Amino acid sequence: MRFARLFQFRNPLFWIFVLLNALSTFISHLLRTREFPLPVVPALARVVALGNMIYGIRIAMRPLRESGPAILSAESK
Repeated sequence: MRFARLFQFRNPLFWIFVLLNALSTFISHLLRTREFPLPVVPALARVVALGNMIYGIRIAMRPLRESGPAILSAESK
């Protein structure tokens, strides 16, 4: 498993992964800095953040498990 396979700028899954990480950061920032009038809103945001994290990990693991040459691998030089 090489982490260089994760950085595939031409792969749309890479950009979805980046977007999901930014969304997780935004949701966690909101949960820490805001007070919500209803207790349902933070619970719902936590569920969305958890699903976002699980989906992001699944997307990140896909290129790491694929076989084939790595784009930025030091061994391929």
